[in-house]
Amino acid sequence: MSSIHNKDIGTKQKALAINLDPTIYGSFAEIGAGQDVAANFFKAGASSGTIAKTMSAYDMIFSDAIYGAQQGKRYVTENRLISMLEREYGLLIERLEEQRGNNTTFFAFADTASALNYHKTNDGHGWMGVRFQMEPNGLFNDVVLHVKLLDNDNNLQQQAVGILGVNLIYACFHYNDNPSVFLLSLMDELSKERIQIDMIRFEGPNFTKVDNRLMSLHLVKYGFSDAAVFGPDGKNLQPSEVLYKKHIVVIRGRFRPIINVHLDMLNTGVKQFMQEPDVDKENVIVVTELTLQALKERNAADSAEIDEKDFLDRVDILCSLGQTVLISNFHEYYKLVAYLSKITKLKMGVVLGYPNLEYIFSEEHYKDLAGGILESFATLFSRKVKLFIYPTLRDGVIWNCLRFYPPPHLIDLYRYLIANNKIEDIRHYKESNLHVQTDRVLELIKEGIAGWEEFVPTEVAAMIKDRCLFGYHCDVPVSEPETIPGVDKQISEA
Repeated sequence: MSSIHNKDIGTKQKALAINLDPTIYGSFAEIGAGQDVAANFFKAGASSGTIAKTMSAYDMIFSDAIYGAQQGKRYVTENRLISMLEREYGLLIERLEEQRGNNTTFFAFADTASALNYHKTNDGHGWMGVRFQMEPNGLFNDVVLHVKLLDNDNNLQQQAVGILGVNLIYACFHYNDNPSVFLLSLMDELSKERIQIDMIRFEGPNFTKVDNRLMSLHLVKYGFSDAAVFGPDGKNLQPSEVLYKKHIVVIRGRFRPIINVHLDMLNTGVKQFMQEPDVDKENVIVVTELTLQALKERNAADSAEIDEKDFLDRVDILCSLGQTVLISNFHEYYKLVAYLSKITKLKMGVVLGYPNLEYIFSEEHYKDLAGGILESFATLFSRKVKLFIYPTLRDGVIWNCLRFYPPPHLIDLYRYLIANNKIEDIRHYKESNLHVQTDRVLELIKEGIAGWEEFVPTEVAAMIKDRCLFGYHCDVPVSEPETIPGVDKQISEA
């Protein structure tokens, strides 16, 4: 086992290295997208040293008979993958443990994939995973991932699945002590133009120190995916499975920390979204979004880096409030909406502060688009999406949609969006929230100045104190409250 990533080891070399290791032995079960993973081990040579069995239950009746019936008759799912891993690994242990269990680390590889069809009317994707031991007679570990197949050719997508499967198996046995190296090695001989990995999960006794939320962050940070999702329990989720055919309400922020104004924005925005006539109230999911840009802080060298502990602090708080968290690389709102629109065709709501309305109408942000701001708006507003604007307070004046004045040549466009129910002010907000600035609350926490607790939810204040989050000094006596200057500024990041 080595934690050093050698990019020069090709697919065939990796497969051969596994085949020549007398301690590694297992089964392959592949459904859809060919059987290119097992094929790579056969072609590498010496495969009899590694492969106990290969199989593919293509027919649905056979698949159900072997792995159990699928709810909804969807076969490219995580549930089907787990059923495959459980069945194949169980058979290995049942049939071979007595004969060779003392000197073998068993594994079961499985994938279920849907490659591009003949008419190219579908989006290729798949689930794959490995259940494996790290020592003879040891407990098993699981690594499970979801991949999007981006090649515009069925054979190339099958090839990509084959390469990724070899990379995954090799990483399980050679990079299991370094999750970051593990992740990076999955792209060996592949590119981000060919595949995207938007979910990965490490489980088992040898991965107890792996934080899967950080793995989600790394997927986006390394460019393996544009977005990653995990639920209130911190479990990594595949975006399309949790958001598919849902009404989505999303609020973006730094949430450092989440304060009362964030919750008021969210609660009032969701309430208004629920009142839309074309929204099914029983089919709505609320998502809090953290972008990579919002996670980056400037260090002494003035280079943008992500503080992973700080990221986890924010996530812990959001999850404790029951939030589903989305990490994305979408700096512009139109990119976020375009991404979500590929997952659901139902109406979506975006809750944002007034300063972000100004940002959206600033043409300087669309210089990289040939069609400029009109191209971005065609993406943002052509979908079933509505923006809900939370007001801001400046110099004693409350600014909202009615007070917003875009550049003269965009006024008619803005009026069109208002008239067509694409942008709406949030009503019934708590005006007292407009006097609170998130950055100032953070300063009070860091400085140990009493009084900040009233600006954050009670459970958030308790977590900050109990776990010393956001620079809160647990061992430093708290000073007396002070007047908070500059509180008449609306949070700039919400």
